[in-house]
Amino acid sequence: MTTLSLIKPTGHLTLGNLLGALRPMAERQDDAFYGIADLHALTVRHSPATLRALTDEIATLMLAVGLDRSTLFVQSRVAAHTGLAYVLECTAYTGELNRMIQFKEKGRGVDSTRASLYTYPVLMAADILLYRPEQVPVGDDQRQHVELTRDLAMRFNATYGPVFTVPEMTAPPAGARVMSLSDPTTKMGKSHDDAAGVVHLLDPPDVVRRKVSRAVTDSDVGADAVRPDREAKPGVTNLLEILTACGGSATGITTYGALKAAVTDAVVAALDPIQKAHADLASDPGHVQSVFAAGEQRCRDVTAPVLAAAQAAIGL
Repeated sequence: MTTLSLIKPTGHLTLGNLLGALRPMAERQDDAFYGIADLHALTVRHSPATLRALTDEIATLMLAVGLDRSTLFVQSRVAAHTGLAYVLECTAYTGELNRMIQFKEKGRGVDSTRASLYTYPVLMAADILLYRPEQVPVGDDQRQHVELTRDLAMRFNATYGPVFTVPEMTAPPAGARVMSLSDPTTKMGKSHDDAAGVVHLLDPPDVVRRKVSRAVTDSDVGADAVRPDREAKPGVTNLLEILTACGGSATGITTYGALKAAVTDAVVAALDPIQKAHADLASDPGHVQSVFAAGEQRCRDVTAPVLAAAQAAIGL
């Protein structure tokens, strides 16, 4: 069964990305297409040089974490993505796009927003429909976009002919839900506004140690202070879950200091092989480029017939 997942290059990859997404991706690589959604990064103000650098860094890290049996690609290098997006724009209605929550949130309090931010859910629909997946794992934050994808596919099929597979929405594979070290009520994301709470995959050990040592816990110093309780002790719970996800154990740990030391050791140990592999791959960028070039050619071969069928059905 085809698996598809894209990573947006809007920041350096984090421990949350590793435990919540990259590791589960590495476990399902048969007939998997994993891409870097650089086109989606253009929907807000950005630096071209930073975008290129992040795209290269993420490409290297995708190989460093072991995604070497899947088909890897950069979205913009597979022309069918933008080609189908316009065909689907001719199927979508403005009322549907007006209801997209993320457009409203990102546009709130901003003087002006890019037209691409308004239409990017249609590009996301194209990303999905090009690969004809039967199922799409989707979290709550993307459910609305996949619902739009299904609506567009069904409308196109009913109006112009049966071109697209209408994917079913399924629960995403279980992955660790890593929260910010400085605000354990929010996810650990790639945001630059939470530098102290985010552990990046390429952070050196001393930086990891400093960030973990400053992680939010609570004022409880009782004998059972180190215990999981998402409501009452979100910071401690987050550290315990990170520790377990990175292969450590909380057995015998009774103080926050000991917990943070164990988390630091576990995180450093988990990141060490990735950082070494990244360094080796970064010294040979030609290899990374060749892997992605081969993946992008396979994507072109797979997506070209879908785009051609959609164009022919709509009258082009």
